[in-house]
Amino acid sequence: MGDTTHGNTAHGRRTAEVRAAIAAERRELADLLDGLSAEEWDAPSLCEGWRVREVAAHMSMGFRHSLPRTLRELARSRGSLHRMTDRCAREDAAAHSTRELAALLRAHAHHPWKPPVGGFTAALGHDVVHGLDITVALGLGRRVPRDRLRPLLESVDARSLRFFRVDLAGVALRADDLDWTFGSGTPLSGTAQDLLLLAFGRRLPPGRLHGEPHARFEAVRR
Repeated sequence: MGDTTHGNTAHGRRTAEVRAAIAAERRELADLLDGLSAEEWDAPSLCEGWRVREVAAHMSMGFRHSLPRTLRELARSRGSLHRMTDRCAREDAAAHSTRELAALLRAHAHHPWKPPVGGFTAALGHDVVHGLDITVALGLGRRVPRDRLRPLLESVDARSLRFFRVDLAGVALRADDLDWTFGSGTPLSGTAQDLLLLAFGRRLPPGRLHGEPHARFEAVRR
């Protein structure tokens, strides 16, 4: 019989570290949101069809919506999670001031919400990626700490890519600033956080990725 006590202790320590990272990320993003101008709140994010304010509203939905309410909202959207999250983000963005949206993140820094799949690592990914949806789109240059990026990059696999509809066939991702690679084929490089965005189905502003396949993963200039 194995030493389950040591395993449980290590798991508990890792969980505590991830939850501390979640709390820090939410507080830092709340401070950043407090400093945005009205024009920046209404600027497009990397989430297609959402401004910064819709992203911020979506980030706090798990704190404000109970499970029964979420199920009711899902029923209103005829079972479509995509339609539900889009509608709720738009309604909540209209119902709350920008100051309130930032305060909700700060007040719930330690809230135990997590997605149905993936546990607290997925919750960290939710906050980090949506934060990048805002900061990268606005060109703010915020760098997510490496200790928050690493567990998210390590969670990238075929199943997660399929969920986010990312096709990396024939592409090898190579982080410039972190010892992380994924896949095989033609090299595509960028910062670790930009590659994380790519793995979560985002299209990046031109010039952030390097390598022959870069155009496949860039947003079209408007």
